[in-house]
Amino acid sequence: MEKLRIVFMGTPEFAVGILDTIVKNNFEVVGVITAADKPAGRGQKIKYSAVKEYALENNLRLLQPTNLKDETFLAELKSLNANLQVVVAFRMLPKAVWEMPKFGTFNLHASLLPNYRGAAPINWAIINGETKTGVTTFFIDDKIDTGATILSKKVAISSEENAGVLHDTLMNLGSEAVVETLNLIEEGKAQPKTQVDSDDIKTAYKLNKDNCKIDWNKSGKEIHDLIRGLSPYPSAWTFFKDKEQEWNVKIYEARFSPKDHSEAIGKIITTKKEMKIATKDGYIEIVQLQFPGKKNLKIAELLNGISLSEEAKAF
Repeated sequence: MEKLRIVFMGTPEFAVGILDTIVKNNFEVVGVITAADKPAGRGQKIKYSAVKEYALENNLRLLQPTNLKDETFLAELKSLNANLQVVVAFRMLPKAVWEMPKFGTFNLHASLLPNYRGAAPINWAIINGETKTGVTTFFIDDKIDTGATILSKKVAISSEENAGVLHDTLMNLGSEAVVETLNLIEEGKAQPKTQVDSDDIKTAYKLNKDNCKIDWNKSGKEIHDLIRGLSPYPSAWTFFKDKEQEWNVKIYEARFSPKDHSEAIGKIITTKKEMKIATKDGYIEIVQLQFPGKKNLKIAELLNGISLSEEAKAF
């Protein structure tokens, strides 16, 4: 049995939980690769990735290449003498990188592959109303999320769960999956299985302004699933209009109440403490939202400082 020497590649908070579990399970991490530092926020201060912060705190060897094909980087990577690479929420790797170690390079993906290949698997599982999802480890090949799978773990999605809660659940589940995968590889027991494609595979498209906008003509359940699937980030949004005023509003939390009614779709109905928006099959009851330039507020707090007329509508 050959002891693993691991290079870890990742950037966001999700990857930190996995890296921490690898370290705490006493696997040898000989290097960490993460994104280059970027200016962020109004002051454009240099911001470190979550993985860089962790690597610095734990005295791990750190590389931040801007070009993964650069000869200097490739030579430095080779000098680490890793026999396995683990990738979690990083970017597409060139062949020269993923085929370098003796045992290859595996990725942890936050879905049950082959479903939800792509950039936002956690969000799309909820947006599409799935009742279960999971994580999958697979060996990287030259396409995105298509390599031979090593193992997967399933978890249920509750009807009120949002993307933030599911993110943390899958980070913990992913940590278990990665450690199990490392043990299988180290013991020579990994048995990768080729992914089988079919016409009904669902894709985790990159999120953008268009696919985060609420379409009030959809069913109440679809709207509710979009809101929770995009909460807390990047958030579902819509326009509110009241007489001559118009706002771009973010909705973070809502409930759906099925009900027959004769209101126009998108009509906003408010009391002193409640706001609901008519859909074709009921009402979306707003729990938490944000007006431009304002704080993210619970609805009762918001309605203390704003009043809408009977003409108000969402579109």
